Amino acid sequence: MADPDGKTVIFFPEGAFGPTNNCIGIAEVLRSRGHRPIFVIEESFAGTLEEKGFEERLMRLTPPAEAEEEPGQFWKDFIRDTGPVFRRPTIEQLEGFIQPTWQALVDGAKYVDDRLAEIFEDVCPDVIVEDNVVGFRAVVAAECPWMRIVSCNPLEVKDPELPPPFSGLPTDDRSASEEYREEYRRTTEELQAGFSEFCVERGAPPLPAGEMIHESDWLNLYLYPNEVDYTRSAPLGSTWHNLESSVRSTDDEWKMPDEFAARDGAMIYVSLGSLGSGDVPLMKSIVAALAETPHRYVVSKGPQHAEYELADNMVGEEFLPQVSILPQVDLVITHGGNNTTTESLHYGKPMVVLPIFWDQHDNAQRIDETGFGVRLPTYSFGDGDLPGAIDRLLDDGGLGGRLSDVAERLQENAGNERAAELIERLATTAEPVTNG
Repeated sequence: MADPDGKTVIFFPEGAFGPTNNCIGIAEVLRSRGHRPIFVIEESFAGTLEEKGFEERLMRLTPPAEAEEEPGQFWKDFIRDTGPVFRRPTIEQLEGFIQPTWQALVDGAKYVDDRLAEIFEDVCPDVIVEDNVVGFRAVVAAECPWMRIVSCNPLEVKDPELPPPFSGLPTDDRSASEEYREEYRRTTEELQAGFSEFCVERGAPPLPAGEMIHESDWLNLYLYPNEVDYTRSAPLGSTWHNLESSVRSTDDEWKMPDEFAARDGAMIYVSLGSLGSGDVPLMKSIVAALAETPHRYVVSKGPQHAEYELADNMVGEEFLPQVSILPQVDLVITHGGNNTTTESLHYGKPMVVLPIFWDQHDNAQRIDETGFGVRLPTYSFGDGDLPGAIDRLLDDGGLGGRLSDVAERLQENAGNERAAELIERLATTAEPVTNG
């Protein structure tokens, strides 16, 4: 029987595994407290949340395809068309990737606006939780409180004294920051202004200058452990809270194959996300670089899993339950997605980061400059660079101690439980939840 005091909370994550998994971790806590979480997801995700016991409401961000695509065809086409851009410096990616990506996201927000309003009117939620990089007019104009989660690197919430988002620039050298900011303005300001006008025409406030998403008046969350978080020139507003990490418990169990477990060598997890693992030449180069090392590797093979073979010192599958694997390994090789970055710190694992796009460059730089891992050039690392970085990190006893301390602290303060408490407070009071 449902709790008569339970609240209805809509989770609206970006159509990607990172934000969706983050929301799942929070939603499962709310559900255990007697509340009713409902997920608004793209049709391509249909059934994935129902399998975990959550209600779903479906929507589309683009018109239906005229013809059914072959499985994995989207990633084949994306890598073919966009892959060359990722080999350029981040400032050159602004026009070739960042601006077109913002354009697609804004187009999707406009296309789905009526459908979102229809869902919100039908469900009548007590709170809407938006975990996205682009704003949605229907969320801001809904007749209930809404809140924002930043599942990306916190540079997304800009500060003039910190590196600009997506740049991968260091915090101790601002010499290239203004040039990057100016190029970002040049490539996005017209799109941003038009999107802001759309919001106003449909009854929502204008977007803040230079932003593609509103800040909530009620509650804003981000997740980045204090040991790697940035020192800001001005503190964030009173409704901002740092969860530090937020780890779900719904992943399936993963048991290491007995024959693999009996072998010598460190255990290393390799996950480059759907995009990185969809780049077959990149994955083949990583497999070749690791094949002759004395270590063992658990590889998340991704959507092109049938297109390349693993070496004898590796096991892997198309999809793997990451949260179940991380406690069992000694090191992580990652693309630097925010979830993998924060989850690796949550379990005290050093990282070799091979960034590809978006905030992955920022996470790679931050992990490197704080000493919790090594950043390597994804498409141009040398023959011994990857094995050398692995051995340096594994041999660093001081780093192991630091990471153990970080993990102990994070695991004693579960971010998903704290997020659920804050959302519960907002749903109950409909008042801003301040960090005082």
